[in-house]
Amino acid sequence: MVVRSFVSGYLLDYKVYNIHMTMDLKELASAIQQIATEKSIQPERVLGALESAIAAAYKKEYRKRSEIIKSKFDIKTGGLKFWQVKIVVDPSEVRIVNEDEEETAPKQEENTDDVLPRYNPDRHIFLEEAQKLKSDAVSGDELEFPLETHADFGRIAAQTAKQVVLQNLREAERSSIREEFADKEDQVVSGVIQRFERGNVYVDIGRAIGIMFHNESIPGEHYRPGERLRFYIVAVQDDPRRPGIILSRSHPKFVSKLFEIEVPEIMDGTVEIKNIAREPGSRTKIAVYSKEEGVDPVGSAVGQRGTRVMAVTNELGNEKIDIIEWSEKPEEYITHSLSPAKVVSVEILSQKEARVLVPDDQLSLAIGKGGQNVRLAARLTGWKIDVRSQARPEEVQDGGIAEIITKEDDSDSVEETNPQKEESSE
Repeated sequence: MVVRSFVSGYLLDYKVYNIHMTMDLKELASAIQQIATEKSIQPERVLGALESAIAAAYKKEYRKRSEIIKSKFDIKTGGLKFWQVKIVVDPSEVRIVNEDEEETAPKQEENTDDVLPRYNPDRHIFLEEAQKLKSDAVSGDELEFPLETHADFGRIAAQTAKQVVLQNLREAERSSIREEFADKEDQVVSGVIQRFERGNVYVDIGRAIGIMFHNESIPGEHYRPGERLRFYIVAVQDDPRRPGIILSRSHPKFVSKLFEIEVPEIMDGTVEIKNIAREPGSRTKIAVYSKEEGVDPVGSAVGQRGTRVMAVTNELGNEKIDIIEWSEKPEEYITHSLSPAKVVSVEILSQKEARVLVPDDQLSLAIGKGGQNVRLAARLTGWKIDVRSQARPEEVQDGGIAEIITKEDDSDSVEETNPQKEESSE
């Protein structure tokens, strides 16, 4: 197998089982640079993967399995060096076990945190002996012992090298992707739907494949392979056993990030998004506030003839969006939150609890289908809201009460109060 085959999975030659160091060095350097460019990783990491693979092949063919072998390939001269590494240890820091004792001793479950590492002469060297070779050696140092250079390896060793280099390249690529997307967490990216698996959607977002779990998709939204959409990056995980980049289209922050893209006043901080409440695929309420006098926060978010809010709505599959003005006065804020319904009065009953009176013809609009409007208003404001008719203020309306319940994770959810229970308590 040629050295080039260690560099890339694309350049493997299965018919040749020996490493020939006489190959064109310019070709090798070009191959390393090509892989580094394609994978967007440093050429030094590709060369490091190559050296690890050659060291693995050398150990497989000529050395013991327990030894630590390293190699150095000089890409300019074609020179190849091998050496064995031994770690300096103090006798008190290791556990010395004779082979006879190990065979006769019964196996016992041990707490690995309390047991000293076992001394292995193939990879350890005692401090006293190390200081004879290097006077300033201390425990933990690594001593290098040059080994004879070999350029020919058998088929099994070459296969081992292939596995090592491909694994190292994959790890280097994953690390590079994590570094690139780490600062994109909490941002919006554009991606192409790639495939579906067990209800999850896999999305091509450039150098990486992101995953959108079923509960992160918009209910009722259908996705087609090859379709390009925007996604919110919820998290970039470092665990190789789990999906790396988690995407969402149902997250409330997805809406706020879309408004940042469409509304310059929000992007530059002139207009601030104070709160947002969302039922994905159905309706969203967003509260905005202007930091400068003379700037209309609602008008800025809506845009001329509704162009800005329409762009966000189209991205969300025509999800309805109510944009209201935030106020530090509870009465005003609650009044705005029930938009588009017209409110007659807001009565503050106790801490975080308010009773709202609306005209009869606005009652169904204020409550919303299935209590959705008042439910979202409660989430947006953080207040328990009781919507009643102006003509019949003593009568509790079906679905007209939405109450905030604080969960253990400090997030707010809304529970509609049973009108029958409310009536019986009065």
